[in-house]
Amino acid sequence: MKTISRHLILPALASCLVLVACTAQAQAPAPPAPAPASAREAAPHDLTGYWVALVTEDWRFRMVPAPVGDHPGVPLSPAGLEKADTWNPEQDIAAGEECRAYGAGGIMRIPTRLHVSWQNDNVLSIETDAGRQTRLLQFGPAQDHAGSGTWQGVSHARWNLQRAGGFGSPVVNGTLAVMTREMRPGYFRRNGAPYSEQATLTEYIELLKHDNDQDYDYLMVTSILEDPVYLTSRVITSTHFKREADASKWDPAPCLAR
Repeated sequence: MKTISRHLILPALASCLVLVACTAQAQAPAPPAPAPASAREAAPHDLTGYWVALVTEDWRFRMVPAPVGDHPGVPLSPAGLEKADTWNPEQDIAAGEECRAYGAGGIMRIPTRLHVSWQNDNVLSIETDAGRQTRLLQFGPAQDHAGSGTWQGVSHARWNLQRAGGFGSPVVNGTLAVMTREMRPGYFRRNGAPYSEQATLTEYIELLKHDNDQDYDYLMVTSILEDPVYLTSRVITSTHFKREADASKWDPAPCLAR
């Protein structure tokens, strides 16, 4: 009977152990992928709290409704001109349409205060004291159409994050991008300049801090309104808000048609 040398047994045994380990590793379930961060967790900064509008442009159109037909520089189509030139606030009131200027397409231009809060981890709420409106900015791919046909429409949001370096490096800033569709027809200026149910509103909301005023934060809201019915080109505006310390000046009021 031949004796097998231990010099042959040990390498063979090691090979078997490696094979068993590799087989076990191949059969083991893969670790679960980490759950994606919620919109609240992914937020590059805190937008919650109270804000007040700073009327730094278009003062005479924003502080009070301009007269009917006063819409210089607005790219209204023939249908838009006809609609704007026949604006009648009394008819709006009689029809229960006094909130036409307080829809998503116009509300951020009205002198107002905002209350920003998280309704849940993936829905950011923006309330206005002017007109008592509530906008719901929904994050994530699976959102329903709740709000379709209302003044505020359906808003989908995402964070555009700015990083210090490449992918995976720390976030240093970020802009909130919002797309709103399916709005009830309204006015983007209070004197009847209209947008239709086919309008699309794109907004970029950015947090700013003034170099010489470190105690206050500011919001800059860049809005792009497009409408194939009442506009011949885009209407682009830039609106600013200043953070307030508390809710002491928060005073919700109903819509005013004039």
